[in-house]
Amino acid sequence: MYHKTLPYRIFTVFNYTFLITISIGCMLPLYHLLMVSFSDTSAANAGLVTFWPIDFTFEAYEQTFSNDNFLTSLGVSLKRTVIGTALALAVNAVAAYALSKDNRTFRGRNIYLWYFVITMLFNAGLVPGYILILKLGLLNNLLALILPGLVAVYNLILLLNFFRAIPKELEEATFIDGAGHFRTFISIYLPLSMPALATIGLFTMVGHWNAYFDGLIYMKGVENLPLASFMQTLIVQGSKTGFDQAVIANMSQRTLRASQIFIAALPILIVYPFLQRFFVKGIVIGAVKE
Repeated sequence: MYHKTLPYRIFTVFNYTFLITISIGCMLPLYHLLMVSFSDTSAANAGLVTFWPIDFTFEAYEQTFSNDNFLTSLGVSLKRTVIGTALALAVNAVAAYALSKDNRTFRGRNIYLWYFVITMLFNAGLVPGYILILKLGLLNNLLALILPGLVAVYNLILLLNFFRAIPKELEEATFIDGAGHFRTFISIYLPLSMPALATIGLFTMVGHWNAYFDGLIYMKGVENLPLASFMQTLIVQGSKTGFDQAVIANMSQRTLRASQIFIAALPILIVYPFLQRFFVKGIVIGAVKE
């Protein structure tokens, strides 16, 4: 009966209208960018493109994919994102499992937890971080982009709290059956934590994919730059590295940049729908108790 009342219907209409408006506002800039990338040079330069391409052409994408440096940087970003996300999930999950125990099971647990929390409050800074990477010999190495952010304390705490919400009876049952901590972690905690792991994994993935500043610092040479760093040199610094100068001289920079930005955003747009169901499941977990 509550769902049939007039105030509830008004709230539902307002809520859906508001959410649809916000969604359209988020999608329109990307859609407009896509239309610009498919438009002719003169139309793009004149600002005539709105919600439909003018003089449809693939020229911007042909030039983008003909740039070997762009493809190389795309490969670097893919390797960084896949390896960095996998390692981050493994390290954070193992640490969160240990820290989710009480002091009787894990002596000194609070000391270790505060050790991690302090890193959220204090940072060594850019120069000491660069010196550390230099002394470790990791310049121009993919690990320089992965190791510094391997342990994200915020994600660690989220996962820790999720592990603590798992009923202790499940863990006790596995111990009675003769399983140890490692088997319990693999067979009980990880399967039940897929929503939390998917959420943290997406945060980590987006962070690696969009990070550009560390690539500019730790990587020397265009061939070692991740995609975000390479695009920063193309779009912000105006570099034309790897392009056929005679061809792009007659092209609109708007269409060329639009194609590059859309290609860079596409992988995350493809992955997100597959993780969406875990977000929905994560919202309702714990909402109903028997």
